[in-house]
Amino acid sequence: MTTTTRKTPTSRLRFGTARADITQPVGIYHRMWGAASHDRAAGVHRPLFADAIALLPRTGQGPGLLRLLIDLVGLGKNELDALTETAAVASGLPAQNVVVTFSHTHSAGMMTPDRIPLPGGDLIPGYLADLNTAVARISRAAVEAAKDATISYAKGRCGLAANRDCWDDEREIFVCGYNQSTPADDTLLVGRVTGADGGLLATLVNYACHPTTLAWDNQLISPDYVGALRETVEEATGAVCLFLLGACGELGPVQGFVGDTAVADRNGREVAYAALSALSGLGPPAADFVYTGPVVSGATLGAWDFVPHDAARIAESSRMSGGNFAVHFPTRARPDGDALSAEVEERETEWQTALDRGDGETARNARAHAERARRWLARLHHIPASGTAPFHYAVWRLGDALWVTCGGEPYSLLQTELRRRFPDEIIFVSPLSGDMHLAYLLPKERYGLGLYQEEPSIPAPGCLEMLIEAIAERIQTGI
Repeated sequence: MTTTTRKTPTSRLRFGTARADITQPVGIYHRMWGAASHDRAAGVHRPLFADAIALLPRTGQGPGLLRLLIDLVGLGKNELDALTETAAVASGLPAQNVVVTFSHTHSAGMMTPDRIPLPGGDLIPGYLADLNTAVARISRAAVEAAKDATISYAKGRCGLAANRDCWDDEREIFVCGYNQSTPADDTLLVGRVTGADGGLLATLVNYACHPTTLAWDNQLISPDYVGALRETVEEATGAVCLFLLGACGELGPVQGFVGDTAVADRNGREVAYAALSALSGLGPPAADFVYTGPVVSGATLGAWDFVPHDAARIAESSRMSGGNFAVHFPTRARPDGDALSAEVEERETEWQTALDRGDGETARNARAHAERARRWLARLHHIPASGTAPFHYAVWRLGDALWVTCGGEPYSLLQTELRRRFPDEIIFVSPLSGDMHLAYLLPKERYGLGLYQEEPSIPAPGCLEMLIEAIAERIQTGI
């Protein structure tokens, strides 16, 4: 027998959470997809939420961590910085100990300043003000609600996510869609949060799959599959379900890009059932599965049982340390701002002309190209001209678990490689914590192939690998 103990990864800390409904008003700017024909949201599929999670040391030493989980595709740099500062002031934690990530739903519009002049964009400033008010309220409430708790972690599997770097043989191009020939990361991680009395306080679900079930034909505000995922888990457990999106730069749902909300709900239930399965396999909190010795019966049996943590395991699972860091990426050549502005104007004219003559396909394509150029323009203001750009990430040790966040949209290699290097660790990876202007991080061998993810991205080949090395070094040196 190689080992007589199977550890249950555990975080012992003070935990608090609070939620706000941040659903946008009907009529707000909604067009996230270049191929969409509408501009304004026509209704609501499911509510959008903002969740605050306070993760504080039991000893009272050190301020701990505040995580915010927001049902938006993301925010611009200035808007995110303001939201982070709002949460810091309200919670009493330093801004560097506040991390905001997004569910990345593509059915909640882009709440960025460049959208304000567009139809429904006049509602964006008021919505962002309300969002800041809601975030202040839940940040304060989460810290005030924090109490002694134990997080027990488990691994599961879910087949919703598929590789989306798909080669179209007929047209000899890459498209962004279901690629059944390349395996996808199917790891799902869960956390069960219990109070000192053993009662369930919350569940955590960490899974990597773009919330792109709903696409250009959908006109409803929606959290995509995340809504049904949370609802299903909450109905089964009676406690709040907190979703943390994983690194999914090349991952999306097997069935996506549809307008049917029933598909989004079905996708969400698939993840929920996988999460509930993993949760069901957990034993009692703060206990490891231990070999207790042979029992003579019809055969000589080897008995195992859950044994409460001793003082050493309590100390080990109560560790808390971490912080925010930056690595400086070399960047590719920046596109020309004047050329991008001219392209937006040219494509918008082409769109209107095609509409007038009833050429729907040409109109849709022209508008999609205008959207691509408009996004580049918005990002360009935040990309340094120096040839390098800072990229931010955070690594937090919470007992036996590592909570890793980073900006942009890295490929899943980030999480699979970290888990390969540190197989005995539970590693929650969450992207989209800022630096959205840098866009995707591809493995270096995926550049130059014509993939969609390369086109909007400024980091040079090799930056994803630099990030992996930087995070791995933090883990190895104890953060």
